[in-house]
Amino acid sequence: MVKQILVIEDEPNVAAFISQGLQESGYKVFLAYNGSNGLDLLQQMQIDLVVLDVILPKMDGREVAKKIREMGYTYLPIIMLTALGTTENIVKGLDSGADDYLIKPFKFKELLARIRARTRNKGVPVVNNPKLTIKDLELDTEAKLVTRAGEEISLTSTEFRLLQYLLLNKNRVLNRVDILEKVWDINFNMGTNVVDVYVNYLRNKIDKNFEVKLIHTVIGMGYILK
Repeated sequence: MVKQILVIEDEPNVAAFISQGLQESGYKVFLAYNGSNGLDLLQQMQIDLVVLDVILPKMDGREVAKKIREMGYTYLPIIMLTALGTTENIVKGLDSGADDYLIKPFKFKELLARIRARTRNKGVPVVNNPKLTIKDLELDTEAKLVTRAGEEISLTSTEFRLLQYLLLNKNRVLNRVDILEKVWDINFNMGTNVVDVYVNYLRNKIDKNFEVKLIHTVIGMGYILK
């Protein structure tokens, strides 16, 4: 089945460039030049992935990403395009609901590679047992539910993937490159500290209020769940 991609980009030349390249690569493309029209199209069509510019008129890309998640599209892949490549801006984009980011100007083949990765669900592997546990922490991969000591914990989609990867590799030290490649499924700029930021987010949610800490830092090596 042909994958359908929604591109929300207000610069006509950039939108046309992306649209033409994706169509030539076998995708069906829907174009929107602002966030409001993009959200309308999303509800009308069966969309497999969204390519979303950050700088948009009236409603910026971060607001659009938040709206998409609020509308119930919890696991629809969103790739954000941004001219702002600092760690702070990257994290803001991911926090708003994006799964991935690409800094402008970019090479089309890189965008295409990331789209392929996101639409084939590569990354954290599928497991036969839908429930992953350690101590009193449980992650249900089917219900998308995380609990600790019976208390439900709300996670973003990125935090969920990170925790799932840690659980699949519990008692094993994971370096930052491993985590970036498996959780985000791309090679992030290693000059950023996105992994450290998200590990801290996760710690605040699953460890902060509990006596036994599960996420540990191994200095000079990475992180371990044990």
